[in-house]
Amino acid sequence: MASHEFTSVRSPRIKGVRRLAKRTFRQRERRFLAEGPQAVREALAAAGGAGRSPYGGTAPGVVEVYATTEAMQRHLDLMDAAHTAGVPVHRVSLDVMTELAQTVTPQGVIAVCEFVDVPLDKVGDVRLAAVLSHVRDPGNAGTVLRTADAAGADVVIFTDASVDPYNGKCVRASAGSLFHLPIVVGVPVARAVDLLRERGARVWAADGGGPRDLHEVADGGDLDGPVGWVFGNEAWGLPEETVRLTDGAVSVPIYGGAESLNLATAAAVCLYTTARQQRRT
Repeated sequence: MASHEFTSVRSPRIKGVRRLAKRTFRQRERRFLAEGPQAVREALAAAGGAGRSPYGGTAPGVVEVYATTEAMQRHLDLMDAAHTAGVPVHRVSLDVMTELAQTVTPQGVIAVCEFVDVPLDKVGDVRLAAVLSHVRDPGNAGTVLRTADAAGADVVIFTDASVDPYNGKCVRASAGSLFHLPIVVGVPVARAVDLLRERGARVWAADGGGPRDLHEVADGGDLDGPVGWVFGNEAWGLPEETVRLTDGAVSVPIYGGAESLNLATAAAVCLYTTARQQRRT
């Protein structure tokens, strides 16, 4: 356990870490904060080459961990994992943790991590992919990332008009999935679609007003091979010019009285329907 305790929020080191809550500083340093034991555990596992890390021996690292005394005692497995990986652990007071955390009730442990995104041209074979186009809500984006991971997706692409995946809320909503599969950041949607086509995938646009029904597309065999899904903005969906880049707009059928599905729910239905079809062939 770390002996020295940071107790002042005015400490230059603590101020430096706190700045990572802002996108400008994250991009400058190519570092971000992973908050909570689940996120820190997955970050350490990915950096150590454990689990389903897509980065192999060049895994982005966990730079350092900050934890309260109580959290250190409660999460001895994390402290051991950090020690084994050679990651420094710094003990902080509750006041300092409250300053560093981006949640109302901090869980007492935060890791400073290196960016994990990969260049678009480094994406390998694609069986299932998700493209987030103009997705602005970090909670939705993180949930889609988590769902894509659970459905066995090979990559998630955040286009240049979408939210920063290293936003604290997005990282938390991903529940560690940020560290499980390759993500690509900041590319135009047209380039993302072209890449998926080069990898042999059909690309569909998820659109509540789409003329084709998801079940119709699935029953017709159009989800059996490699597939990429493009998901749009929470409020206005996908612009027509984006839909034209794809093989067509597909809607999730609504059998009850609900007006629509939110982005994360629609993405879950599309991704899992595709995963099921692919596993039947």
